[in-house]
Amino acid sequence: MPATTTPAPQELRTHDGLRLAVRLDGPDSVDGRPPLTVVLAHCWTADREDWHHQVHDLLAAYGGRIRVLTWDARGHGDSDAAPTAACTIADLGRDLGDLLDAFAPTGRLVLAGHSIGGMTLMALAEQRPDLVERVDGVLFCATSSGGLDTVTLGIPGAGGTRVREQIPRLLATRARSLSRSKRRRTPLTERMIVRRYLFGDVKPPRDVGLVVDQIINCPPTTMEGFYRDLMGHERGPALAAYAGRPVTVVVGSADRLTAPRHARAIAAACPGARLLVAPGAGHMLTLERPRLVSTLLAELVDGAIAREALRR
Repeated sequence: MPATTTPAPQELRTHDGLRLAVRLDGPDSVDGRPPLTVVLAHCWTADREDWHHQVHDLLAAYGGRIRVLTWDARGHGDSDAAPTAACTIADLGRDLGDLLDAFAPTGRLVLAGHSIGGMTLMALAEQRPDLVERVDGVLFCATSSGGLDTVTLGIPGAGGTRVREQIPRLLATRARSLSRSKRRRTPLTERMIVRRYLFGDVKPPRDVGLVVDQIINCPPTTMEGFYRDLMGHERGPALAAYAGRPVTVVVGSADRLTAPRHARAIAAACPGARLLVAPGAGHMLTLERPRLVSTLLAELVDGAIAREALRR
Protein backbone atom coordinates (compact mmCIF):
# COMPACT_ATOMS: atom_id res chain seq x y z
CA MET A 1 0.00 0.00 0.00
CA PRO A 2 1.51 3.43 -0.89
CA ALA A 3 2.50 5.66 2.00
CA THR A 4 0.49 8.81 2.63
CA THR A 5 2.38 11.93 3.61
CA THR A 6 1.55 14.49 6.25
CA PRO A 7 1.79 18.16 5.20
CA ALA A 8 5.10 19.38 6.63
CA PRO A 9 4.51 22.73 8.43
CA GLN A 10 2.08 22.46 11.35
CA GLU A 11 1.57 23.88 14.82
CA LEU A 12 0.42 22.94 18.30
CA ARG A 13 -1.12 24.97 21.10
CA THR A 14 0.44 24.15 24.47
CA HIS A 15 -1.48 23.69 27.72
CA ASP A 16 -0.75 27.34 28.55
CA GLY A 17 -1.73 28.73 25.15
CA LEU A 18 1.62 29.07 23.36
CA ARG A 19 1.91 28.27 19.66
CA LEU A 20 4.65 25.79 18.77
CA ALA A 21 5.96 25.58 15.21
CA VAL A 22 6.08 21.90 14.21
CA ARG A 23 7.41 20.02 11.22
CA LEU A 24 6.59 16.46 10.23
CA ASP A 25 8.48 14.76 7.42
CA GLY A 26 7.47 11.34 6.19
CA PRO A 27 4.40 9.17 5.85
CA ASP A 28 1.29 8.86 8.00
CA SER A 29 1.30 5.12 7.36
CA VAL A 30 3.45 2.40 5.83
CA ASP A 31 1.67 -0.71 4.57
CA GLY A 32 -1.37 0.33 6.58
CA ARG A 33 0.55 0.62 9.86
CA PRO A 34 1.80 3.69 11.76
CA PRO A 35 5.45 4.34 10.88
CA LEU A 36 8.35 4.55 13.28
CA THR A 37 8.63 8.20 14.35
CA VAL A 38 12.05 9.71 15.05
CA VAL A 39 11.66 12.62 17.48
CA LEU A 40 14.44 15.25 17.60
CA ALA A 41 14.49 17.74 20.51
CA HIS A 42 16.86 20.67 20.07
CA CYS A 43 19.34 22.59 22.19
CA TRP A 44 18.67 25.64 24.40
CA THR A 45 18.70 28.94 22.42
CA ALA A 46 18.54 26.95 19.16
CA ASP A 47 15.61 25.71 17.05
CA ARG A 48 14.73 22.65 14.98
CA GLU A 49 17.52 23.49 12.50
CA ASP A 50 19.88 22.22 15.21
CA TRP A 51 19.13 18.81 13.64
CA HIS A 52 19.13 19.83 9.97
CA HIS A 53 22.00 17.50 9.00
CA GLN A 54 20.33 14.53 10.69
CA VAL A 55 16.89 15.21 9.19
CA HIS A 56 18.47 15.27 5.73
CA ASP A 57 20.43 12.07 6.37
CA LEU A 58 17.46 10.19 7.84
CA LEU A 59 15.13 11.11 4.99
CA ALA A 60 17.80 10.23 2.44
CA ALA A 61 18.43 6.85 4.04
CA TYR A 62 14.90 5.77 4.94
CA GLY A 63 12.67 7.71 2.54
CA GLY A 64 9.03 6.82 3.12
CA ARG A 65 9.74 4.18 5.77
CA ILE A 66 9.91 6.51 8.80
CA ARG A 67 8.49 9.80 10.02
CA VAL A 68 10.64 12.59 11.52
CA LEU A 69 9.17 15.03 14.05
CA THR A 70 10.94 18.32 14.79
CA TRP A 71 9.66 21.51 16.39
CA ASP A 72 10.78 24.83 17.84
CA ALA A 73 10.51 24.64 21.62
CA ARG A 74 8.61 27.31 23.51
CA GLY A 75 10.55 30.57 23.42
CA HIS A 76 12.67 29.44 20.46
CA GLY A 77 12.67 29.82 16.69
CA ASP A 78 9.25 30.39 15.13
CA SER A 79 7.35 29.35 18.27
CA ASP A 80 5.81 31.86 20.65
CA ALA A 81 7.90 33.55 23.32
CA ALA A 82 7.20 32.21 26.79
CA PRO A 83 7.03 34.14 30.08
CA THR A 84 10.06 33.63 32.30
CA ALA A 85 8.12 31.43 34.73
CA ALA A 86 7.01 29.17 31.86
CA CYS A 87 10.57 28.57 30.63
CA THR A 88 11.11 25.26 32.42
CA ILE A 89 12.25 21.78 31.52
CA ALA A 90 9.05 20.42 33.06
CA ASP A 91 7.05 22.49 30.56
CA LEU A 92 9.25 21.22 27.72
CA GLY A 93 8.48 17.66 28.81
CA ARG A 94 4.77 18.38 28.88
CA ASP A 95 4.96 20.00 25.45
CA LEU A 96 6.72 16.91 24.08
CA GLY A 97 4.02 14.66 25.48
CA ASP A 98 1.36 16.80 23.85
CA LEU A 99 3.26 16.79 20.55
CA LEU A 100 3.41 13.01 20.55
CA ASP A 101 -0.29 12.77 21.39
CA ALA A 102 -1.09 15.07 18.48
CA PHE A 103 1.37 13.99 15.79
CA ALA A 104 2.50 10.46 16.69
CA PRO A 105 -0.35 9.00 18.75
CA THR A 106 0.47 5.43 17.72
CA GLY A 107 3.51 3.51 16.55
CA ARG A 108 7.02 3.06 17.87
CA LEU A 109 9.34 5.93 18.75
CA VAL A 110 13.04 6.73 18.62
CA LEU A 111 13.82 9.77 20.77
CA ALA A 112 16.87 12.02 20.46
CA GLY A 113 17.66 15.07 22.54
CA HIS A 114 20.54 17.54 22.29
CA SER A 115 21.43 19.43 25.48
CA ILE A 116 18.17 20.76 26.96
CA GLY A 117 16.47 18.47 24.44
CA GLY A 118 17.96 15.49 26.25
CA MET A 119 16.70 16.92 29.53
CA THR A 120 13.27 17.18 27.89
CA LEU A 121 13.37 13.42 27.31
CA MET A 122 14.08 12.96 31.02
CA ALA A 123 11.12 15.18 31.94
CA LEU A 124 8.95 13.17 29.54
CA ALA A 125 9.96 9.98 31.36
CA GLU A 126 8.86 11.53 34.66
CA GLN A 127 5.51 12.67 33.33
CA ARG A 128 4.43 10.17 30.67
CA PRO A 129 5.45 6.56 31.34
CA ASP A 130 2.74 5.55 28.87
CA LEU A 131 4.72 7.15 26.06
CA VAL A 132 8.01 5.63 27.22
CA GLU A 133 6.40 2.23 26.69
CA ARG A 134 6.45 2.96 22.95
CA VAL A 135 10.13 3.98 22.86
CA ASP A 136 12.48 1.70 20.92
CA GLY A 137 15.66 3.75 21.14
CA VAL A 138 17.07 6.87 22.80
CA LEU A 139 19.99 9.14 21.89
CA PHE A 140 21.26 11.52 24.56
CA CYS A 141 23.51 14.02 22.80
CA ALA A 142 25.70 16.48 24.75
CA THR A 143 23.34 16.67 27.69
CA SER A 144 23.13 16.25 31.47
CA SER A 145 20.97 14.70 34.16
CA GLY A 146 22.01 17.29 36.76
CA GLY A 147 24.77 19.23 38.45
CA LEU A 148 24.78 22.07 35.93
CA ASP A 149 25.31 24.58 38.74
CA THR A 150 28.86 23.21 38.98
CA VAL A 151 29.76 23.91 35.34
CA THR A 152 32.80 26.19 34.99
CA LEU A 153 33.07 26.35 31.17
CA GLY A 154 36.61 25.05 31.52
CA ILE A 155 37.69 28.20 33.37
CA PRO A 156 39.58 27.44 36.61
CA GLY A 157 38.51 28.78 39.98
CA ALA A 158 35.55 30.99 40.76
CA GLY A 159 35.91 32.76 37.42
CA GLY A 160 34.12 29.95 35.62
CA THR A 161 31.01 30.30 37.77
CA ARG A 162 30.94 34.06 37.25
CA VAL A 163 31.27 33.75 33.47
CA ARG A 164 28.58 31.04 33.36
CA GLU A 165 26.18 33.34 35.21
CA GLN A 166 27.06 36.43 33.17
CA ILE A 167 26.57 35.00 29.68
CA PRO A 168 22.75 34.59 29.83
CA ARG A 169 22.43 38.01 31.49
CA LEU A 170 24.59 39.60 28.80
CA LEU A 171 22.61 38.00 25.99
CA ALA A 172 19.29 38.94 27.61
CA THR A 173 20.46 42.55 28.07
CA ARG A 174 21.47 42.76 24.42
CA ALA A 175 18.11 41.29 23.40
CA ARG A 176 16.29 43.97 25.39
CA SER A 177 18.42 46.94 24.36
CA LEU A 178 19.18 46.17 20.70
CA SER A 179 16.93 45.13 17.83
CA ARG A 180 17.47 41.79 16.17
CA SER A 181 18.46 43.51 12.94
CA LYS A 182 21.16 45.52 14.73
CA ARG A 183 22.52 42.45 16.49
CA ARG A 184 22.59 40.59 13.18
CA ARG A 185 24.62 43.43 11.63
CA THR A 186 27.17 43.40 14.48
CA PRO A 187 26.99 40.00 16.20
CA LEU A 188 30.44 40.26 17.76
CA THR A 189 29.34 39.24 21.24
CA GLU A 190 27.16 36.35 20.11
CA ARG A 191 29.80 35.08 17.69
CA MET A 192 32.52 35.19 20.35
CA ILE A 193 30.38 33.19 22.79
CA VAL A 194 29.44 30.63 20.15
CA ARG A 195 32.99 30.08 18.92
CA ARG A 196 34.63 30.02 22.35
CA TYR A 197 32.12 28.09 24.43
CA LEU A 198 29.86 26.07 22.12
CA PHE A 199 32.11 24.69 19.37
CA GLY A 200 35.22 22.56 19.69
CA ASP A 201 37.98 22.00 17.17
CA VAL A 202 35.67 22.11 14.14
CA LYS A 203 33.79 25.37 13.53
CA PRO A 204 31.87 25.10 10.23
CA PRO A 205 31.25 28.74 9.23
CA ARG A 206 27.66 28.18 8.06
CA ASP A 207 26.71 26.31 11.21
CA VAL A 208 28.46 28.82 13.46
CA GLY A 209 26.41 31.50 11.68
CA LEU A 210 23.26 29.41 12.16
CA VAL A 211 23.83 29.16 15.93
CA VAL A 212 24.58 32.88 16.19
CA ASP A 213 21.32 33.69 14.41
CA GLN A 214 19.38 31.24 16.58
CA ILE A 215 20.65 33.00 19.72
CA ILE A 216 19.78 36.42 18.32
CA ASN A 217 16.28 35.15 17.59
CA CYS A 218 15.68 34.16 21.24
CA PRO A 219 13.69 36.48 23.54
CA PRO A 220 15.37 37.56 26.80
CA THR A 221 12.96 35.43 28.83
CA THR A 222 14.33 32.35 27.04
CA MET A 223 17.86 33.26 28.17
CA GLU A 224 16.94 34.03 31.76
CA GLY A 225 14.09 31.63 32.48
CA PHE A 226 15.67 28.46 31.16
CA TYR A 227 19.05 29.32 32.69
CA ARG A 228 17.45 29.62 36.11
CA ASP A 229 15.65 26.29 35.65
CA LEU A 230 18.75 24.54 34.30
CA MET A 231 20.60 25.36 37.50
CA GLY A 232 18.08 23.26 39.43
CA HIS A 233 17.77 20.43 36.89
CA GLU A 234 18.22 17.07 38.65
CA ARG A 235 16.62 14.16 36.78
CA GLY A 236 19.00 11.26 37.22
CA PRO A 237 16.27 9.03 38.71
CA ALA A 238 14.05 9.63 35.67
CA LEU A 239 16.53 7.78 33.48
CA ALA A 240 15.46 4.50 35.05
CA ALA A 241 12.36 4.66 32.84
CA TYR A 242 14.58 3.98 29.81
CA ALA A 243 16.22 0.89 31.36
CA GLY A 244 16.04 -2.11 29.06
CA ARG A 245 15.74 0.03 25.94
CA PRO A 246 18.57 0.77 23.49
CA VAL A 247 20.25 3.94 24.78
CA THR A 248 23.23 5.73 23.24
CA VAL A 249 25.00 8.60 24.97
CA VAL A 250 27.42 10.80 23.02
CA VAL A 251 29.48 13.80 24.12
CA GLY A 252 32.43 15.83 22.86
CA SER A 253 35.69 15.59 24.76
CA ALA A 254 35.95 19.41 24.61
CA ASP A 255 32.34 20.13 25.61
CA ARG A 256 32.47 23.10 28.02
CA LEU A 257 28.77 23.01 28.95
CA THR A 258 28.06 19.31 29.48
CA ALA A 259 31.47 17.73 29.94
CA PRO A 260 32.04 13.98 29.56
CA ARG A 261 31.35 13.37 33.26
CA HIS A 262 27.70 14.30 32.60
CA ALA A 263 27.51 11.72 29.81
CA ARG A 264 29.09 9.08 32.02
CA ALA A 265 26.46 9.72 34.70
CA ILE A 266 23.65 9.26 32.17
CA ALA A 267 25.17 6.05 30.83
CA ALA A 268 25.64 4.70 34.37
CA ALA A 269 21.96 5.33 35.10
CA CYS A 270 20.90 3.37 32.00
CA PRO A 271 22.31 -0.17 32.31
CA GLY A 272 23.57 -1.41 28.98
CA ALA A 273 23.82 2.09 27.50
CA ARG A 274 26.47 2.75 24.88
CA LEU A 275 28.76 5.71 25.62
CA LEU A 276 30.85 7.49 22.99
CA VAL A 277 33.21 10.45 23.40
CA ALA A 278 34.02 12.40 20.23
CA PRO A 279 37.64 13.65 20.43
CA GLY A 280 37.99 17.41 20.12
CA ALA A 281 34.27 18.08 19.73
CA GLY A 282 32.42 20.72 21.70
CA HIS A 283 28.78 21.12 22.68
CA MET A 284 27.26 21.44 19.20
CA LEU A 285 27.73 17.81 18.22
CA THR A 286 24.83 17.72 15.75
CA LEU A 287 26.66 20.37 13.72
CA GLU A 288 30.31 19.60 14.52
CA ARG A 289 30.08 15.83 14.01
CA PRO A 290 26.97 15.46 11.84
CA ARG A 291 27.94 12.10 10.32
CA LEU A 292 28.65 10.59 13.72
CA VAL A 293 25.30 11.72 15.15
CA SER A 294 23.44 10.62 12.02
CA THR A 295 25.13 7.21 12.16
CA LEU A 296 24.17 6.75 15.82
CA LEU A 297 20.58 7.66 15.02
CA ALA A 298 20.53 5.29 12.06
CA GLU A 299 21.74 2.43 14.25
CA LEU A 300 18.86 3.05 16.66
CA VAL A 301 16.40 3.28 13.77
CA ASP A 302 17.68 0.05 12.22
CA GLY A 303 17.30 -1.73 15.54
CA ALA A 304 13.78 -0.40 16.04
CA ILE A 305 12.72 -1.44 12.53
CA ALA A 306 14.17 -4.92 13.02
CA ARG A 307 12.38 -5.39 16.36
CA GLU A 308 9.10 -4.19 14.88
CA ALA A 309 9.43 -6.75 12.10
CA LEU A 310 9.90 -9.51 14.68
CA ARG A 311 6.78 -8.37 16.55
CA ARG A 312 4.58 -8.75 13.45
